Amino acid sequence: MSVPALFSHRMILSSTLFVLLAIAAPLSTFADEPPPFSPPFGFWAPGHFAHHDGATLYHAICQGCHMPDGKGAVGAGYYPALAGNPKLASATYPALTVLQGRHGMPPFHAYLGDDQVAEVVNYVRTHFGNNYSDALTPADVAKLR
Repeated sequence: MSVPALFSHRMILSSTLFVLLAIAAPLSTFADEPPPFSPPFGFWAPGHFAHHDGATLYHAICQGCHMPDGKGAVGAGYYPALAGNPKLASATYPALTVLQGRHGMPPFHAYLGDDQVAEVVNYVRTHFGNNYSDALTPADVAKLR
């Protein structure tokens, strides 16, 4: 890949992340409202997102594409439904997806700690009609990095 193409690809991914974050904030007014988006010290901690609970991480990062109800969307892109998704039966699948990205989803390994990945994966696996009770641990996530 040429340097201009690589630079352009990184710019697109960065721009997409910032747009998703901007979209996510106004969508927080839905029924199962999470805690406030920004802790007193800000949304972004050095190197990582500041939040550590699954609900807030989902609403801040994921719902812009997967929607507040987890039913996904189709339009300018395809954002798979997380609601009732049998691919979530194994915690490894969503954990690797969050860490490494998949298809059009960017990787979040550089922005989320092991505990944050575990929290958001466990949140998705226990909400939106999903009832997978075998919790992913930060140690499990560390092994997948």
